Amino acid sequence: MSTPNPSADLLERLFKLSENKTSFRTEVLAGVTTFLTMCYIIIVNPLILSETGMDHGAVFVATCLAAAIGCLVMGLIANYPIALAPGMGLNAYFTYSVCLGMGVPWQTALAAVFISGLIFLAISFLKIREAIVNAIPMSLKFAIGGGIGLFLALVALKNAGIIVANPATLVGLGDIKQPTVLLSLLGFLMIVVMHHFRIRGAIIISILVITAISTFMGLNQFKGVVGEIPSLAPTLLQMDFEGLFTASLIGVIFVFFLVDLFDSTGTLVGVSHRAGLLVDGKLPRLKKALFADSTAIVAGAALGTSSTTPYIESASGVAAGGRTGLTAVVVACLFLACLFLAPLAQSVPGFATAPALLFVGVLMIQGITNIDWEDITEAVPAFLTIVFMPFAYSIADGIAMGFISYALIKLLTGKAKSVPYMVWIVAVLWAFKFAVFGG
Repeated sequence: MSTPNPSADLLERLFKLSENKTSFRTEVLAGVTTFLTMCYIIIVNPLILSETGMDHGAVFVATCLAAAIGCLVMGLIANYPIALAPGMGLNAYFTYSVCLGMGVPWQTALAAVFISGLIFLAISFLKIREAIVNAIPMSLKFAIGGGIGLFLALVALKNAGIIVANPATLVGLGDIKQPTVLLSLLGFLMIVVMHHFRIRGAIIISILVITAISTFMGLNQFKGVVGEIPSLAPTLLQMDFEGLFTASLIGVIFVFFLVDLFDSTGTLVGVSHRAGLLVDGKLPRLKKALFADSTAIVAGAALGTSSTTPYIESASGVAAGGRTGLTAVVVACLFLACLFLAPLAQSVPGFATAPALLFVGVLMIQGITNIDWEDITEAVPAFLTIVFMPFAYSIADGIAMGFISYALIKLLTGKAKSVPYMVWIVAVLWAFKFAVFGG
């Protein structure tokens, strides 16, 4: 007679391993796989947000904790093998558009993230989310992702020194002979080749290899691997709500909310489809999954990081057999273990993370192939959304131009009735903002 295993019984009750035709070993392996594909964020996110004046160590801790909280809630409450962490694109918007571009203090930007998370939390339990997502034309949804991909590419090329300012042509090619530029290009090629051969952790491997090479060449100072956990005090509860509700910052809140709404919904559905978890094309326990996302956003802002979102890299864990929330819980535990790796994160130079940004840009722009380029009334708004993000150096302005042009072109071509009312509302609000307050 076999002896009952309390731990196994608990895991079975929490995650329904047998029902989902998986095992403890498979879920742990899937969690490790997912973590390796996305752990680059603990290095990249602090580097990006520290450009706003935020303390690097505190942001590092906030990144690990926000990711762990999101993964734990997703795993224990929603029971999905989907991991969360501060999102690429959203952190770039936070830093380069809001703080550096608009001159908004990072404390106020954190407050905007916090409010967007509360809004997202509120609509997670209502049908408003479905109304908003369903109302936005597919062409604009794909264009927003593609535009963010180009925006990240521009940031990456700038950080690497490959693209530099040029007074005659706005931008130009940098000095390719510089060692840091060559190392960035080498890092990007490494990621591409490893990704092609499906090597797990391609991005983090590239970052660490380029960091090691740059340290050996004397281009970077190595501060160690393991050390004390940095203080969270410089960013913890540092949100500044005073003056937040101006026209410009309401637009910022809207962009944080809108981008995360599309990102989270698309990732949840996409990864769940790959895992075979959809029922009649719909995602069971969707409200719980969105609750995990919005909880992580609110918690992350309070801790000191930009918006947290589900990661498409979770698909790698699904491919390794992950089917339940135990996969996400394993990822959470690994993020918590990373809290002791602050010296390593602080040793990584910006040109070592630039290839990661550039490669994420490649992944994000792939969705534009789904745009109907034959329909000019769909193609032009999508195109304007995509190009305005990098050229205006603003994700918000790209979204605004997309909505305004979509409504106007449909109106002038006799297709006004096909435009959802939500698009009209958003377009009018953005037009009013530009007319009264400018760009």
